[in-house]
Amino acid sequence: MENLISLVNKIQRACTALGDHGENSALPTLWDSLPAIAVVGGQSSGKSSVLESVVGKDFLPRGSGIVTRRPLVLQLHKIDEGSREYAEFLHLPRKRFTDFVAVRKEIQDETDRETGRTKQISSVPIHLSIYSPNVVNLTLIDLPGLTKVAVEGQPDSIVKDIEDMVRSYIEKPNCIILAISPANQDLATSDAIKISREVDPTGDRTIGVLTKIDLMDKGTDAVDILEGRAYRLKFPWIGVVNRSQQDINKNVDMIAARRREREYFNSTPEYKHLANRMGSEHLAKMLSKHLETVIKSKIPGIQSLINKTIAELEAELTRLGKPVAADAGGKLYAIMEICRSFDQIFKDHLDGVRPGGDKIYNVFDNQLPAALKRLQFDKQLSMENIRKLITEADGYQPHLIAPEQGYRRLIESSLITIRGPAEAAVDAVHSLLKDLVHKAMSETLDLKQYPGLRVEVGAAAVDSLERMRDESKRATLQLVDMECGYLTVDFFRKLPQDVDKGGNPTHSIFDRYNDSYLRRIGTTILSYVNMVCATLRHSIPKSIVYCQVREAKRSLLDHFFTELGKMEIKRLSSLLNEDPAIMERRSALAKRLELYRSAQAEIDAVAWSK
Repeated sequence: MENLISLVNKIQRACTALGDHGENSALPTLWDSLPAIAVVGGQSSGKSSVLESVVGKDFLPRGSGIVTRRPLVLQLHKIDEGSREYAEFLHLPRKRFTDFVAVRKEIQDETDRETGRTKQISSVPIHLSIYSPNVVNLTLIDLPGLTKVAVEGQPDSIVKDIEDMVRSYIEKPNCIILAISPANQDLATSDAIKISREVDPTGDRTIGVLTKIDLMDKGTDAVDILEGRAYRLKFPWIGVVNRSQQDINKNVDMIAARRREREYFNSTPEYKHLANRMGSEHLAKMLSKHLETVIKSKIPGIQSLINKTIAELEAELTRLGKPVAADAGGKLYAIMEICRSFDQIFKDHLDGVRPGGDKIYNVFDNQLPAALKRLQFDKQLSMENIRKLITEADGYQPHLIAPEQGYRRLIESSLITIRGPAEAAVDAVHSLLKDLVHKAMSETLDLKQYPGLRVEVGAAAVDSLERMRDESKRATLQLVDMECGYLTVDFFRKLPQDVDKGGNPTHSIFDRYNDSYLRRIGTTILSYVNMVCATLRHSIPKSIVYCQVREAKRSLLDHFFTELGKMEIKRLSSLLNEDPAIMERRSALAKRLELYRSAQAEIDAVAWSK
């Protein structure tokens, strides 16, 4: 199952390259779901020596105080026998290091680039991959050594800062803790065991490594610890013998060091019965095997996270819209499609598929009738005004039978007041149509993607509505003017006459101007005006719907489409000049989606092959 660890290493590198890991996100990520081994220990606990023994190479910086000042994500890749060993850093893609002294220097230099030439620490990890036929497939995270006091050049918070950084890695449930403790110190004071116990009190995720066994005081041994009696963990403790400082100074190679380590455990009476599970070689194999087991157990959860994340990424990419086409034809087509989408949403509001269109009916059913009822005809039909207009209409010769010209003037002066409610109805519908345009724009996702196009489409739609409003106002007011210009004759023919049937007029001409006569004229005119109001109550909405609502559904963006066809590519590009932040977000999401789909395919293949 070596390919399973290699697959996880590959996914982790890809996650890191895209920034899809826990250090950059508050949300669960693919990186967080992948098991990894974090190496924890106090300063001078032999942590670096253990890592170098596992790798079989000198490549870590050495010195006094805090040497590891940034997390080092170390990925080991086993390659074919006879192949040349090399290393690669994620921050230096396509550059291979075959000299591991240069690897050590690059770790130091990259640390200094982030923290400066100080003793400060940084949580930004360095990613190193080592390819060798002499390693097992494995991922280890080397964390800064825990310390108890700050030294010169370090802030007072350094102790807590390092603990917080270490804890942020090892508290994750998928993290395997490799706790390094020196055998020549009391285990009760072990920094690694103390912090591991905080996040893993049952010891289910902790693997204990005991270093410096060969440096214990004479007459003492570590058997109680290695056999699990002093401090029990789920997995057996592993003892290692690192190279001494003298060996390091003499450049004793790892092969020789491992041979001497095997000889030590095989030849030391206290440890001879444990020799088969002691040493750096056994540690590396055991870690690789355990990591494989943990990865296999986590595959269902990883698959679930990947599937969920793919769905979320696809949904967000859909919301952000497609990237812009490069050619003029593609840009024009994209604009037309966005405009059609907006136009359809606008129509849906009018047709009741989406809310809002019902407010237009409210104008016709409530607002207009209420406005007509509120019209005050008292002024036009007061006794004084009736007498004045009829007298003026008669001129020098009083009317003989009925004051027709006076009737006409009184009716016209009354009907002309209906223009106000008619105009108000037109303006109210215009305002509602504009509101629906703004609603449709906010609901057209692609318009959010292109602010320039959004402004142009909004302006074009409002311009069209204003032209339709002007035409509607002319047509609607013409309905009122038509009623003023030609009276319904049948209404007056059906009225009772002054001359009694079979008799002669009983009143003189001057009696025709008395109050009773004038009141009867006022009542007649009011009845006629009310009849006209009832007619206009039905015809005004028809005119408004025909000139505004129907026309808006039919040709809201026709004028814009005509202008669009005349635009050059530069102008089209300006309309599709989306927010750079959205472009960057879409690109990042697309890369992340590609990573997750690739991981999905590869993990599914491994899962099916089990």
